[in-house]
Amino acid sequence: MHFENTKEFAKSLDQQDPLHKYREQFLFPKVNDKQVIYFTGNSLGLQPKNTQAYVDEIMNDWAELAVEGHFYSEKPWWDYHERLAEPLSKVVGAKPSEITVMNTLTVNLHLLMVSFYRPTAKRYKIICEEKAFPSDQYMLQSQVRFHGYDPDEAIVEIKKREGEHNFRTEDILKTIEEVGEECALLLIGGVNYYTGQVFDMKTITKAGQDIGAKVGWDLAHAAGNVQLELHDWNVDFAAWCSYKYMNSGPGNASGCFVHERYHNQKDIPRFEGWWGTQKDTRFLMKPEFEPMPNADAWQLSNAPVLSVAPYLASLQMFTEVGMETLIQKRNLIVSYLEFILQEIDKQVDSTFEIITPTAQEERGTQLSVFLHGEGRKLFDYLMKNGVIIDWREPNVIRLAPAPFYCSYEDMFEFGQILKQGILDKSNH
Repeated sequence: MHFENTKEFAKSLDQQDPLHKYREQFLFPKVNDKQVIYFTGNSLGLQPKNTQAYVDEIMNDWAELAVEGHFYSEKPWWDYHERLAEPLSKVVGAKPSEITVMNTLTVNLHLLMVSFYRPTAKRYKIICEEKAFPSDQYMLQSQVRFHGYDPDEAIVEIKKREGEHNFRTEDILKTIEEVGEECALLLIGGVNYYTGQVFDMKTITKAGQDIGAKVGWDLAHAAGNVQLELHDWNVDFAAWCSYKYMNSGPGNASGCFVHERYHNQKDIPRFEGWWGTQKDTRFLMKPEFEPMPNADAWQLSNAPVLSVAPYLASLQMFTEVGMETLIQKRNLIVSYLEFILQEIDKQVDSTFEIITPTAQEERGTQLSVFLHGEGRKLFDYLMKNGVIIDWREPNVIRLAPAPFYCSYEDMFEFGQILKQGILDKSNH
């Protein structure tokens, strides 16, 4: 498509956008009494307007039914989380039986590592990407120390080449081959939080399993953002937060995937609790754990329904729209944002370097941009003028135009504010 850096062109794209009506279903903050341009759906998605009703329903049931709400509310609390399995399975490419929702992301990754990181004297190493999200780094370090290993020896980081911003798949595969039979686990972020690079999860999963390792994915920046086929890719396990592209609210419940080949195994290593035991006999209070025949076997406690309710509200929209339509708009709006940045770059003295891959299959909703010649003052200017963005040291802004609620006109207006911020600085 031939893009134009004009408001009229941006509005024409919005008029043709099948998702444009969903923008009205979200609540936007305001700056200077004007609705913001919101680029941080990769950190915290906006609140869907239907969320309040889902939460109020539980509050009302609690008020009117108290403990009986577990069984007699319209959406009984005791199996509330089960309602998310079907819609989530379509988002991440899984069978509903392979999905459960519980706890928060890092908690779930720790719990899943109980099952899937089983080091031996010979096979004990974990492969991850260098400069993974800090929570993943801390988790991996603490896990290997827990098992009696030195993180410097047990954790192998895949490196970027000197002077390059992104990982090369061939380098990842080479590292996997080199670690070989010493590798117990690969655990990588499916989308790199800093650059927005999407990894070739299918190829990497196969390579890791070919050397006898288990393969898991942290999908915090991938779920609801990129095409996932966890079941068909034969992924062992995965987990993701729900509050970024999935719009469930701050710190809310995390989704988990456990491939069906691990279901119905009573002897699998696992930390267990009573919500993972068979549903029909759960309240008989048996001393022996009888696992649910699906991913719910990893459940520990009854679901935090006030946390899960906003997730269910958001998934209603994902079900209506489908990932294919979301990804089509994602590709177009990110390409338009890229074009706007390039156009503004020609008009000012500064140089923007987009460090996110240019190939659509290697990127999702996020563009990470080096502001060469600029600094924190430009970020502050944008924020004060109603552009909500994300800053990462040393000099990178992350822009994530979430397709549910960002418009093409937002992209144009952002370009104008960005240009003005640079020119204002140069005029002083």
